[in-house]
Amino acid sequence: MTFGTAADFELKLAQTPADLRAAQRLRYDVFVTELGASGALVDHDQQLEKDHYDDFVDHLILSCKKSDRVVGVYRLLRAEAAERAGGFYSEAEYDLTLLKCSGRRVLELGRSCVHPDYRGGAAMHHLWSGLATYVAEHQIEILFGVASFHGTDVSALAQPLSLLYHNHLAPPDLRVRARDEAHQEMNIIPAAQLDRRPAMVQVPSLIKAYLRLGGRVGDGAFIDHEFNTTDVCLIMDTAKLNDRQARIYSGAVK
Repeated sequence: MTFGTAADFELKLAQTPADLRAAQRLRYDVFVTELGASGALVDHDQQLEKDHYDDFVDHLILSCKKSDRVVGVYRLLRAEAAERAGGFYSEAEYDLTLLKCSGRRVLELGRSCVHPDYRGGAAMHHLWSGLATYVAEHQIEILFGVASFHGTDVSALAQPLSLLYHNHLAPPDLRVRARDEAHQEMNIIPAAQLDRRPAMVQVPSLIKAYLRLGGRVGDGAFIDHEFNTTDVCLIMDTAKLNDRQARIYSGAVK
């Protein structure tokens, strides 16, 4: 399935083993080489970042026509596929009972990455446009997934984590909680003591984008030593997107 083409890009769901390898190679470049991640199934010889969920998800891939390479990836896991996979990826970090028992159609987003040469441009908006099409086709009501701060030094992340807690906490009916074994309290600095501007500067651009769309965060961060990240769970109720947010989400507004 091809979601769209533009002068420089093609956006589609991966269909072949070659498509999947290209996505895994980009993930290796970003998550392993750039950010220092590791994992039991990472193939360093072939430079592929992979895990067992790759057999169950849909891979949304953005290719650059000029370079003939995959430059952007989203991994999409619907509830019915998660059942076959043994659960959602995020369940290793968060108790997702509230989402799974909500009676609403949910979609987990993961492994989102863009090649460094294509960041800050149109690539992410093309990916979001494809995501919006996928969400509409499958009548998704709740989007969720873990998003990461680089590194595991919580003291260095106290300001942005506290900012997320005080300003962007999910409502109780969607407020999933980080699992106890690696739960990190996000309410580290009182709201009155936050330096909001530098705190927001520390928030990764992808998390900022979700917040602009009305995204909210779960209770607690999760320290992922294997991926060398501090994760938060982002949740977005698609029914609560206003008109301008919906246009941003579809890629129509920057």
